[in-house]
Amino acid sequence: LYNLFVKEAVVSTQSTGINFDDNAEYRHQELFQKRDWSQEDQRDVEASNAGLNYIGLDGSIGCLVNGAGLAMATMDIIKLHGGDPANFLDVGGGATAEQVTEAFKIISSDPKVKAILVNIFGGIMRCDVIAQGILEAATNLKLDIPLIVRLQGTNVEEAKALMGMSNIKILPIDSLDEAASMAVKLSDIVGKAQALNVKLDFSLDI
Repeated sequence: LYNLFVKEAVVSTQSTGINFDDNAEYRHQELFQKRDWSQEDQRDVEASNAGLNYIGLDGSIGCLVNGAGLAMATMDIIKLHGGDPANFLDVGGGATAEQVTEAFKIISSDPKVKAILVNIFGGIMRCDVIAQGILEAATNLKLDIPLIVRLQGTNVEEAKALMGMSNIKILPIDSLDEAASMAVKLSDIVGKAQALNVKLDFSLDI
C-alpha cells in the first residue's frame, strides 16, 4: 500500500469526505464552525439544533425512541413484522417535552411516514414528560396519521392518565411486539388508502 499510494502514487484522491465525532466538538470548535449545513438534510440540521440523534431512512413507520440500543431493537422488530422504519430518532435520556415536540415535527415532515411508533423506556427519562410532549405535538401539528405509543418505566401510570384524559386519539400498547405489529398494519392501511385517494381520519376522540 505504501508503494501504491505514496512511492509510486498510482492512485490519487479526487474527492474526500471527513466525519468528526460530535463528542469532540468542545475540543475542536474551530473545525465544527466550518460545517456546511447547506449540504445536509434539513431534518438532520433541525435534529442537531434540538439535541436529537436523527437518521432518515426509506420506510413508512416513524420511530421515536430513547436510547440507541432500544431504537435499533425497535427498528428490528418493525422489520420482523414486515414493515420498514422511516427513521432512527433517539431523544436521549433527558429529553424535555419541547424536544419531544420537535422530534414529532421532524418525523411528520417526511411525506413517506404513514404511522408513528413511540417506544420509551423510562429510566432516567420520565414517561409523563414524554406523554406531555406527545400531546403537545399531536395537538399543535394536527397529526392525521396513526400514533402508537408504548411506554414503560418511571411515571408510566401518570403518563397513561395524561393520554387517557386527552382528546387525542392515541393507541397505547404495553407490548413492544404488539405495538410494532399494529404500526406495520396501520401503516399499510394508510398507504393503501392514500393510493386510492381515500382520506382516513385518525384525529377523532377515542
